[in-house]
Amino acid sequence: MATATTTTTTTTKAKSASKIGANGTSKQKTQMHRRSRTGCYTCRLRRKKCDEGSPMCTACKHLGLVCEYKRPMWWSNNDARRKHKDDIKMIIKRKKLSEKSTHTHSVPGSIGSPPGLSHSLPTSATFSDPLDRARSGSIDSHFGFNYNSPQSSQEFGPFTPQMHAEFMFSPYSPYEIDVKTERQMFINDVPTLRESTVSTFSTYATPPPPGTILPQFPLEGEWTEQVYSERRESLTEETLNVNFFDFSNGPSAASRQVAIELDEGDQRLLDHFIQFVLPTIFPILESNQHGSISSDLILPALQNNKGYLHCCLSIAAQHYKAAMGLQGDEIDGDIMRHRYATISALCDALNKDENHQQILEAALGLIFFQCGVGRFDDSLPDIPWHQHFQAVVSLVQKLDLPALVSDPTEPLAQTPFNMTLTAWIDILGATMQGRVPTFAHTYREKHLSPTNPSLGLRELMGCEDRVMYLVSEIACLEALKRDGMDDITLCQHVHVLGDQIGLTEIGEGAPVLPFNANGTLSPKQLSKNITAAFRLAARIYLCSLVPGFSPAQASCIGLVEKLTAVLQQIPSGTTNGFDRSLAWVYLVGGSVSLANSSFRAFFEDRVAQLGELANFGSFGRVACLLREVWFQNDQPTAAASPAAEGAQQQQQQQQQQQQQQFIHWRDVMQMKGWDYLLI
Repeated sequence: MATATTTTTTTTKAKSASKIGANGTSKQKTQMHRRSRTGCYTCRLRRKKCDEGSPMCTACKHLGLVCEYKRPMWWSNNDARRKHKDDIKMIIKRKKLSEKSTHTHSVPGSIGSPPGLSHSLPTSATFSDPLDRARSGSIDSHFGFNYNSPQSSQEFGPFTPQMHAEFMFSPYSPYEIDVKTERQMFINDVPTLRESTVSTFSTYATPPPPGTILPQFPLEGEWTEQVYSERRESLTEETLNVNFFDFSNGPSAASRQVAIELDEGDQRLLDHFIQFVLPTIFPILESNQHGSISSDLILPALQNNKGYLHCCLSIAAQHYKAAMGLQGDEIDGDIMRHRYATISALCDALNKDENHQQILEAALGLIFFQCGVGRFDDSLPDIPWHQHFQAVVSLVQKLDLPALVSDPTEPLAQTPFNMTLTAWIDILGATMQGRVPTFAHTYREKHLSPTNPSLGLRELMGCEDRVMYLVSEIACLEALKRDGMDDITLCQHVHVLGDQIGLTEIGEGAPVLPFNANGTLSPKQLSKNITAAFRLAARIYLCSLVPGFSPAQASCIGLVEKLTAVLQQIPSGTTNGFDRSLAWVYLVGGSVSLANSSFRAFFEDRVAQLGELANFGSFGRVACLLREVWFQNDQPTAAASPAAEGAQQQQQQQQQQQQQQFIHWRDVMQMKGWDYLLI
């Protein structure tokens, strides 16, 4: 018998700004030292000595800079390096201005201390944003929405902050609190998995005292607006709600004991699943929920759901085979044995017409977990994902989940997790097959709802719900195009949906690296960056429906370049990267990138940073598919370009040929016989 336990401990540490400022002003004597070539690239760019601290050096941590020990993209480009250095200078300048204003504002002879945690602080509700979400009517929607009428200025008015003056200009020094949460998992009293996260509450960026000479701003009062904005961001940054989703396994718990009886071989697979597979399944949800997903969803399901357990053991065997490079009947037998046991358990439960929630969990696991493991060339027989999804649709309808999540009169306190995961698979899966999403009407209702718009997609996969709803509408439009919609009507709908995508950009700033001043991940900024990437991918997807579309068009080239710039602001690598969560974005953007596009070099760099992980799951399949698409689309261009022609004439000829022949990624999948779900 295996027993799994998770425990949670929380420690809180307050850091005074006055101490930070004192450390920053201390001077050290210049000493001769041997130049190090292993310091972080940020210190090397600034030509400063690096103490090579882990995970961040002292200089980067103090100044709030991104500490990079791996060679970054901007290092090999002089222009990018110069721009990065200017950005660093601006960050340091703002840091010093903040410390200076704090020093001059402090009262002599008194020590500023942060208020108690019971002090009345503004909450996220205080900053209620009057910017209403614009809703798009779908192509075949019965809702009345006038696309031609201009939006009123009141609906999209500027942000009007509501904050008490005594809090904004209080005598307290700025401070920040680090809350460290650790979770330890035990199996048979043996520690197997340890998770540690740090959340930060910050009140930095205080206003200057009266009489301070401010820099010249274009508008009066811009300093106050900037402080309002920064305070608003900091106070709503780490809003942790472990009860956001209804996992159908009871409320969230700090400690769970899970007892599972397995033989020795299956116990080895379970250990491998918990240690290596489980932390990679929902990385964005983990960053929002801080580790609760494993204890609140997966571990209880392993104990209570036989079909789910066999599904996870099959996935563990598949991951073990790919990671270790194993070949043989034994490991293949483990994969097929548990895969067959999962399907048998599902069929038995469906025939008995009971335990619908458990069957739905196992069916979703069969579909989604495949997106994270296995190589693209795995030849073991399996049922296609869309056939499993037919069972999911039947179960979702039996549980009446669409009606539950779209009821405008009684919004749910907790979003059903299974419905959110179903929507993710349904929307992006429809784009894989060129069909209408099964629950498109539900997404349309959520998009138009003024009171109940969220389905939890942002918390689960990072992209704002309304952008995903628009991807669903684009999939509907593509299905209508394939059914024979005339070009004029098609272009009208493309124009309307393009305007709706533009409405989701109102109030959004340029993407920046999603890290707080102390180097911890900012889930809120990460979501903004991922949303921006999906928004650009949705625009590319929409443009590809226009008659006569070609990747060589200037508009498409510009969108791909913008997408590349946004993806650079999303962390990469094997441990803290999120590239494997963006398989669909890389597919849509990369499939229309040209041979000389910066996207291709960027993509290959991200593949190199992932190492062996780049060969597994949806990301590995996307990488293989993109290379095949590039080969098919680049081959005629390379063959028809004589060496004697000039560069300008060659470019014109390439564009003409690409306009004449563009092979869609879906056509390549059909030629190769691939039937992937690439999310």
